[in-house]
Amino acid sequence: MQIGTLLLKLAIHEARSLKDKRRVVKSLKEKLRRKFNVSIAEIEAQDVRQSAVLGVAIIGNERRYLDQVLSQIVNSVRTFRPGLLIDYEIDFLA
Repeated sequence: MQIGTLLLKLAIHEARSLKDKRRVVKSLKEKLRRKFNVSIAEIEAQDVRQSAVLGVAIIGNERRYLDQVLSQIVNSVRTFRPGLLIDYEIDFLA
C-alpha cells in the first residue's frame, strides 16, 4: 500500500475578505474531490486572507499511479485559476 500526499500553496489575490477566500477554497476543494476522489483539507493559513495551503491525500497500490493522479491535480489547479498555484510538493509514504 502506498500513500501519496500533495501540498498546495495558493495565492488568492482577489480575496478582499476571508469570506471571498473561503469561497474560492471551497470551490476548488469540491472540484478536486469530485474529479479525483481524494481527501483534501485546508491545513495552514486559515486566517490569512490572500493565501491558503491545502493538503491532499490518496491511497493506492502503485506509486506510479498515485504520482500520475497527483500530477493531474496540480495541472487542474493551474487551469482552475491562472496564478492561483504558487508552489506544490508531492511526497509518498510506504
